[in-house]
Amino acid sequence: MSSAKFASEMKALKKNTMIGVKVDNRDVLVANLNGKIVALDNKCTHMRCRVSTGSLENGVVECPCHGSKFDLLTGEVKQGPATKPLSKYDVVIEEQRIMVGI
Repeated sequence: MSSAKFASEMKALKKNTMIGVKVDNRDVLVANLNGKIVALDNKCTHMRCRVSTGSLENGVVECPCHGSKFDLLTGEVKQGPATKPLSKYDVVIEEQRIMVGI
């Protein structure tokens, strides 16, 4: 497991928010969905835009470039033009620190 060094404590990531971070030189989206922390690839599978700069609503992130939508729990495409899901990463919380498995 690699540590997402952006937040020393889980409380730094408020409920229903997301942030883009670098973990082992990978661009990762980390989100807090009503207290559940999830991590996905932060590059849209359509044109590689950073999805963390898009909008988050009801557990779905919308890519700001062309409007692809992805389920944050599974990475599944909910709306194109993207056709491939976002890769999902394991998350472990250790002593309130968010750890992302790369």
